[in-house]
Amino acid sequence: MKNPTIGILGGGQLARMMALSGYPLGLEFVFFDPTEDACAGQVGELMVADYHNELALEEFCNKVDVVTLDFENVPVDALRFVEKKRPVFPDPNVLEVAQDRYNEKTFCLAHGIPTTEFEVINSRSELMFAAKKFDYDAILKTRKMGYDGKGQYRISDTESISHIPDDIFDVPLILERRIPFVREVSVMVVRGRDGEVKTWPLCENKHKNGILTTSMVPAKESELDQLTVEYATKLADSLNYVGVLVVEFFQTEDAVMVNEMAPRVHNSGHWSIEGSQTSQFENHLRAGLGLPLGDTGMFRAGSMAAMLNWIGAFPENVRAINEEQMFWHMYGKAPREGRKIGHSTILADNPQELHDRIVNLVKKLGVQL
Repeated sequence: MKNPTIGILGGGQLARMMALSGYPLGLEFVFFDPTEDACAGQVGELMVADYHNELALEEFCNKVDVVTLDFENVPVDALRFVEKKRPVFPDPNVLEVAQDRYNEKTFCLAHGIPTTEFEVINSRSELMFAAKKFDYDAILKTRKMGYDGKGQYRISDTESISHIPDDIFDVPLILERRIPFVREVSVMVVRGRDGEVKTWPLCENKHKNGILTTSMVPAKESELDQLTVEYATKLADSLNYVGVLVVEFFQTEDAVMVNEMAPRVHNSGHWSIEGSQTSQFENHLRAGLGLPLGDTGMFRAGSMAAMLNWIGAFPENVRAINEEQMFWHMYGKAPREGRKIGHSTILADNPQELHDRIVNLVKKLGVQL
């Protein structure tokens, strides 16, 4: 029996962790990325070429049985080219929704799922008008590309608008009203080819400068949690999705609304490698191959997990830390300001134990979260 070979468009840490989760299943991997130092190349074959290079894409397809991706900004036309040769998950139509914040929000609203209030922006004068409508409490974002806070500008008064560079108006923009949310949570959904859907426990997320720093699982219970999960599941079904879909939500005192969705495995789900019965990475592969989905419960009934992102560089004494039920993941990426270079997962049996372990780790490393 030939082992299935998974092709992954994108060679970052998500592709790397997918492969590390898939090798125990007997799967093989080929990565396709425009950069020679893509860190997934440390754990499997890496093809280096531009996403628009059809000759290279065809060679890539000849090496694999099925194709997925590790980030949502793979060009849709490249994915459609690949789809003619090999099965692709998620479907390219999903990327057309997820790659554009306007398309994403209108899709959600069309299916009865609330989002943040927004206006399309094409000029500085339109921004001035919309900002006044939103009481100068909004965020200007590029509709396409942009992640981890990139391509975003906080609007707090007319002066903040005057500081926005002229060239930002050369690309499509969207203005979103800021939400006085109580917390931000994410729902990790996996949907199989047969329509089977499973979700992991709800994740509560903390950000700094637009970058995820910490995910706590399960999130503290709220009356809005069931509705939050229902919305995420409805999105997966409406998209006829295959694989892992992560939807980030704002929860206010009495409402839930979509912030954004990621049609791929996601940073807020890294805890699942050790903290869940089946990781997001393994279940993503299972879904795409038409295999039965694994259990998405916590590693032990009543247990908890925290994922801590390491951004820019690791503390110098990182390898000297060897705590019980704590796991290091270093992505093999060169240190750089604002760059995710690794994460840690900490497991515990109750909230106080988890809190104490995080505090102890931070103290030993001499860092601030």
